[in-house]
Amino acid sequence: MNPLTFAPIVQYPALTAAVLLTASNLFMTFAWYGHLKHLSGSPWWTAAFISWGIALFEYLLQVPANRIGFTVLSLAQLKIMQEVITLAVFIPFAVLYMGEPVKLDYLWAGLCLMGAVYFIFRG
Repeated sequence: MNPLTFAPIVQYPALTAAVLLTASNLFMTFAWYGHLKHLSGSPWWTAAFISWGIALFEYLLQVPANRIGFTVLSLAQLKIMQEVITLAVFIPFAVLYMGEPVKLDYLWAGLCLMGAVYFIFRG
């Protein structure tokens, strides 16, 4: 394979980490909450085993994302980036997939996270 294919990973590790963390969060969100929609009539341990299976893919993306991101970001920056991504993934999941109503509280939570982003990335 052409080594230039992976150039963005080398050139933009924070972006690569963000993309991998976003994909990881998709798996995480389904692992943590998808069973509430599809397995509500099943025993909890069935949901747990299925969720663990889904979470494996989360970790296969999350671990390299954090390793790549940690080359250019601090631990706190990685954590806050993860929280922002988590909310950005969770809100569409909750509204579109789970059928939850849109709430103004999502906006306020996002604004609070933007404050966290400011303080963690400012210097």
